[in-house]
This record gives sequence, structure tokens and C-alpha cells, in this order.
Amino acid sequence: MLNSALFACQSFLFDGLLSQWSQHGIDTKQGYSYESMNHDWTCNEVGRVRLLTQCRQLYTFSHASQMHPADEWEAKLTPLFDFIIDHYFVDGRWIFSLNDDLSVKDTQSDAYALAFVLLSFSHYYKVTKDERALSYMQQTHRFLLDNMQAESGGFYEAYPVDVTQIRRQNPHMHLLEGYIAAYHVTQDDAYKNVIQSLLDLTLEHFYHKDSKTLREFFTPNWQPDPTTGHQVEPGHHFEWVWLLYQANSILPNTDYIDLAQQLWVTAARHGMADNGGVYNQIDGNHYQAIDKEKRIWPITEYLKAITVMPIGKEEKIDRLEKALDFLQQAYFLPKGGWNEYLNEDNSPKNYPLPGTSSYHIFLGLAEVVAWAIENNGYQFK
Repeated sequence: MLNSALFACQSFLFDGLLSQWSQHGIDTKQGYSYESMNHDWTCNEVGRVRLLTQCRQLYTFSHASQMHPADEWEAKLTPLFDFIIDHYFVDGRWIFSLNDDLSVKDTQSDAYALAFVLLSFSHYYKVTKDERALSYMQQTHRFLLDNMQAESGGFYEAYPVDVTQIRRQNPHMHLLEGYIAAYHVTQDDAYKNVIQSLLDLTLEHFYHKDSKTLREFFTPNWQPDPTTGHQVEPGHHFEWVWLLYQANSILPNTDYIDLAQQLWVTAARHGMADNGGVYNQIDGNHYQAIDKEKRIWPITEYLKAITVMPIGKEEKIDRLEKALDFLQQAYFLPKGGWNEYLNEDNSPKNYPLPGTSSYHIFLGLAEVVAWAIENNGYQFK
């Protein structure tokens, strides 16, 4: 039953979503990805074209090409990579966004986006062996260390730096993801050192021991923000579960596994809705749902977490089957589209297709495919 459900999801992903985005979501002349698409697969201009979106698309098609090589997708990679370095790397650093006409819009360097430079360039290099990717990764790493490190630990949100800004765990989580990918393709200890520092930061500041939750928003010196410090996202708990297991394979430490298991328990117990799906947000102090809507990405992170958690195979398969079924019934649409948001009652909200979401959908399903091939006799077709 799991394998048949997974085959249907695999078909949606490779024959639907990725095929449609490849045909309609990538500009045929300049090679860049559109920021957002309407449900009829026409471009939805939103007034900006972000570096983040380009990198997430580059990652998705690069990783997809490793799993299921296709000339159609591989032909998109180098033009997209070239567009990124030609339009977003300005005066030795990455800028945040362009206007719809591709003129410069926002010249800030964003830590969250830089994390996806590292992730996407790592996977692009795996497919193409384009040495430029490694060079730009190294420059990105040096820029982060030289210009965006905070004395209190971690990295600032953006450059130029505003030392008064709210600090967030989310960019650090994705920087951990990017540095793990960079280390895997280079074995460079400089990347490993940053992985260690990000893990230390997580244990020291992000994890709230009393409530066993991972907090999101902080003051400049890493105290919970007085206004938003109670807000917790179950999807990020699941995302961290998977990342902590990836990090532990590089820097083995039982503290990381213990943390992953605590985050799993909290999110699985308090972040899952009785009628299916994962809440957007809960109160970390009282565990009540604050935002009962359900964006698509948290359940894809739940899928990833299931694959690494040391639970019995029967429970693992049961959780995977139910989550995949919920994705198919509530989120996935014909011809590769999807519902980005659900209301509390699982009715879909009218919302276009963000160019950033296919990263979540792809990676969640890709991890289940990889687990099922190794553990459940699944054959990728």
C-alpha cells in the first residue's frame, strides 16, 4: 500500500509538477524561474524575483536530475546557474531581489537566501562538475564569516547589518542545511566548523528545555522575543529532526539525536491536527494551536522526519501512508498544481503557486522514495 501511494506521488512530482514548471515556469530566453505561477500555469508577477526562488529551483532540478536524469531538466541547469551569478552577484556579494523587468530591486544580502546558494550550488556541482559553483560557494562562505557573523553567536539576518533586528532560528536552520551539502561535495573542514557552530547555537539558544520546543524569534542577545518568542512552528521541529540526523552523520553526538527525538515528540504530539495535516503554528508555552491553517511545507517536513526517526517499521509505514494520502487528497491537484494553504477544515485557500514550494514538495517525497527503495522494496520508475 505504501509503495502504490508513493508511486502516485512520484508520478505527481516528476510527471506533473516538475514537468509543468520546466515547461511553463522557466523563462525560455533568459533561463530564470518565475517567482510565482497561477494555477493555469501562466506567470503570476508579484513585483519581485528573488535570489531565494532561483536557488530553490536550481536545487530542485539539480537533485531531481540525480534521481531521474532527464535531458529536459538538465538543459535548464546551466542557464539558470548563469542567470543567478550574472544578475544576483554584485560587487562581490549576493543581492536579494530583482524587479519583474529584471532590474535590481533590493541590494541586501540575505542570510536565508545565502543558505540556498550553498545548497543549490552543491547539487548543481554534483550534476555538472562546474567548478564555478565551488568557487562561488567559497566566496559565499567567506562573506558570511567576514560580514554577517554576530559576536553573540550565529549570523545576522541581512547585510548591511542592523544589530537591533530580531534574530531568527530559521535562517540558521537553512544555513546548517546548506553547509551540510557543501561539506558533502567538498569535505572542506571550514564548512564542517560552521556546522559545529550552528549545532552549538541550536543547543544553547534555540531549544527551550522547559517546554521541549524549538523557539523562532529572539532579541539581539538571544533571549526569547517578548512579543513573538512563544511562537513555535511544528514544521520547523520536523525539519530540524531530519537535519539533526544529517548533521550527526558528520559530527556524531548523542546530544543531537536526543534533541531530534525531543522535537519529534513535541511536534507529533501537539502540532498534528486531528483531521489531518500539520498546524502552521502553536504556542510553545501552552501547546495550543495559534494558527490552525496548514501550509503544504510542514507536512513534507513531517515526511522527512518520519524517514529518519527510530520508530518501528510498522508505525513508520502507517505514518507515511497517512501523510501521503493526505497530501494526495488535500493538496495535490491535476496537472502538477497544488493547494499552498488549507483552512482549518482542510478546505483549500485560493492562492497561487510559489516558486519556493517545489523545493519542499520535492525533498519530502524524495526522502520517502529513498527510504522505501532501501527498506521496503520500492522500485523508482
